[in-house]
Amino acid sequence: MKKLLIATSALMLLTACGGKSGAGSSSASGASPIAAPAGTKWSDTTAVTPDGGMRMGNPNAPVKLIEYGALSCSHCAEFSEKSKTELKALVDKGTVSYEFRTFLLNQLDVPASLLARCNGPAAFFPIAEQLYASQREWLGKTQDVTEADQKAFQTMSPLQLTQALAAKLGLIEFVQQRGVSAAKAQACIADAKAIDALTAMTEKGVREFKVQGTPTFVINGVTQENTSAWEVLKPKLMDAGA
Repeated sequence: MKKLLIATSALMLLTACGGKSGAGSSSASGASPIAAPAGTKWSDTTAVTPDGGMRMGNPNAPVKLIEYGALSCSHCAEFSEKSKTELKALVDKGTVSYEFRTFLLNQLDVPASLLARCNGPAAFFPIAEQLYASQREWLGKTQDVTEADQKAFQTMSPLQLTQALAAKLGLIEFVQQRGVSAAKAQACIADAKAIDALTAMTEKGVREFKVQGTPTFVINGVTQENTSAWEVLKPKLMDAGA
């Protein structure tokens, strides 16, 4: 496992993401809907992808959207808030699948990501949405990190640091309130292989899609330049056939 940077300032963390956004444009209503299996919605169809991402929607959707995001990123939180209704509608239409791939900006993303993933892909999306919605609260707890804490962190292995930060940020209690048992939460943040997988996903994003910040979006295998906001991404999805 590789050690990642840790910042003690919530303000630093909330500005350590994002990029340029081009101007949005109006778009047409898009392609015809694709029916989900009887009695289901496409947004309830979830899976872990071969690349380790969490996917929601029709696996055969003509438009495949990937977001490289970080749970500590304020621009990702803004995207989550602004996109959630319309993006879910496009997923339910069957024309768009949405895959979230973790991109670790700092050490704080590790326990948050592990715990969001703990109960599988169906639980991941609502937990991640709620982590974004309450981001300032749990990241704000970094202000309580003392100099002694910092010195202790420097001596810890990545696994020990992940566990210490999960406790410091109140993340175990957060997911317990959302259906993850305490025992399972502790097991998730003690999973060294899972931490390695998150690091590998981050490195692969840099290598294959030139990800430099979050959120970064990929549509049908093509990284979208100057696109970090929903109002910019939506017309691109429509143009692609959403």
